[in-house]
Amino acid sequence: MDMTKKTLAKEIMTTEVVTVNSDDTIEKVAQLMLKHHISGMPVVDGEGKLVGIISEGDLLIQDKEIKAPAMTVFFGGIIYLENPSRFNKELKRIIALKVSELMSTKVYAVGPEDPIEKVIGIISEKEVNRVPVVDENKRLLGIISRQDIIKAKHVWYF
Repeated sequence: MDMTKKTLAKEIMTTEVVTVNSDDTIEKVAQLMLKHHISGMPVVDGEGKLVGIISEGDLLIQDKEIKAPAMTVFFGGIIYLENPSRFNKELKRIIALKVSELMSTKVYAVGPEDPIEKVIGIISEKEVNRVPVVDENKRLLGIISRQDIIKAKHVWYF
């Protein structure tokens, strides 16, 4: 790669992206991750528009042991000693069957003309492993992983 010009997202992105849609099962996600040796993938709608991301971290929460919130019974009624919303959220994750129930909808994406420095900034600041590349209509064009950046830097230096 030419170091005199800025490297753009479209130059280092992977264009053959493994994706799922929000109606796919969690089982399908796990099988795709194992088959393709990936730790996460974009979630797209029927038109190929990016709607979320699902990662192995989302799947791992299903194996986590959760504890019911502390509570007491008072005059026949239940009084929670801590907020039960955390428990309810974790319980929903454990019994989730569809991608839509586990995926993250807060996705940090870039455009194909964005410089690689923007991607590096997102990966380091937002602590994500991959950044989707989308067009102006949010259609998925590719994805950039940490490995893609390492490969690109390898070419710069050698």
